[in-house]
Amino acid sequence: MSMPIPLRADFEASRLRRLARESKDASQARRLLALATIYAGGTRTQAAELGGVGLQIVRDWVVRFNAEGPGGLIDKKAPGQPPLLKAGIGAPWRRSSKTARSRRSMAWCAGGWWIWSSGCGRSSASRSPRRP
Repeated sequence: MSMPIPLRADFEASRLRRLARESKDASQARRLLALATIYAGGTRTQAAELGGVGLQIVRDWVVRFNAEGPGGLIDKKAPGQPPLLKAGIGAPWRRSSKTARSRRSMAWCAGGWWIWSSGCGRSSASRSPRRP
């Protein structure tokens, strides 16, 4: 079995518990308390049980904590999917949809609902007729 990654030396259990108490993020507080268990002399298995995760996740928390400190234990926003249209390609369509004059200029069917949009930004929904 390999050696566990050591925690940073500039923190101790009491400081992590205080940071967990002051944290507004519940996930960060749970992670800080799990790492405080390790600082207090507990095993990583005990920290994993306290955090409700497996040993690999505790290892990931230790790596993030060592690299970024307590702020590294806050979940970051996922990057998401990149846009399908390149920057210049969709511009004419967006411009024409914003300046449409007809009240029923755009229609979009989503699950049987037709949404009619006016150029001024208001929209109304009506049920589409059933097809035989």
